[in-house]
Amino acid sequence: QVQLVESGGELVQAGGSLTLACVDSKGTFNNYRLGWFRQTPGKEREFVASIRWTGLTTHYNYFAKDRFTISRDFGVSTLFLHMNNLKPEDTAIYYCNRDPPDLTWGQGTQVTVSS
Repeated sequence: QVQLVESGGELVQAGGSLTLACVDSKGTFNNYRLGWFRQTPGKEREFVASIRWTGLTTHYNYFAKDRFTISRDFGVSTLFLHMNNLKPEDTAIYYCNRDPPDLTWGQGTQVTVSS
């Protein structure tokens, strides 16, 4: 059974917005720091943002600051990434996991930003 299921990625124009969602089907998000990561072909997967399950602290990679917001919903064990002012360099497959990542990676969701 796939545990992490990401969704919400699509093709958008530069300057547009998207909200990604990640559902943890096994309900193991509680009490962990959670993160979004992204990967483009030929590159290492990189950290995007993280949040403590309590929601009290967040961290962002430099490229995500002031444009992306990470959040979570206790009730449905879902992690979100709200992305604004998207740029072509944000094009990547986006993944969620605990932070540091220790769960099997899901399939991710493709975000493509056209110029």
